[in-house]
Amino acid sequence: MLRRAYDWTMTFSAHHNAMWALFVISFIESSVFPIPPDILLIPMILANREKAWKIAAVCTIGSVLGGMAGYGIGYFLFEQVGRPLLEFYGKADKFAEFQEMYNAWGAWVVGMAGLTPFPYKVITIASGVTALNIGTFVIASVLSRGARFFIEAWLLWYFGDPIREFIEKYLGILVTGGFIVLLGGFIALKYLV
Repeated sequence: MLRRAYDWTMTFSAHHNAMWALFVISFIESSVFPIPPDILLIPMILANREKAWKIAAVCTIGSVLGGMAGYGIGYFLFEQVGRPLLEFYGKADKFAEFQEMYNAWGAWVVGMAGLTPFPYKVITIASGVTALNIGTFVIASVLSRGARFFIEAWLLWYFGDPIREFIEKYLGILVTGGFIVLLGGFIALKYLV
């Protein structure tokens, strides 16, 4: 089954609508969707290495715009949903302390989350909730998400076929490892944030 899914993804990555699909996945991943756009970015670049930079750019633009939507979710829904919950549990004062700390380090938080497998949507929504300066948020998002996707694109463009052979040979192990990293991100989110 895993091999069929991989083969389908490789075939779809050459489809004329693949760029739109990548944009949509990148957009919703930054605000609500739990699966990273790399699942389409990687096969798209491996299927057509000449378009690596365009693919990385589409992924970056979709991700940053989706991050702005996540920011909007946090910013506009906090007063209606978040604040009443904090007040109900008597944590409004603690949130004010958290907000001050988050905004002091916000650019670094967004930058690190944008580069790592940590669920980026959590940071985009938290940035809106804490009303992190939108300019700081956008710049940190462009730099970190752009760096992540363009470095990934460069590695895939440069190493190409050997990486594809490696992925195909160790597909099961790589998927398991990716799932463990994703699950670890959610566990870290639950216990550290």
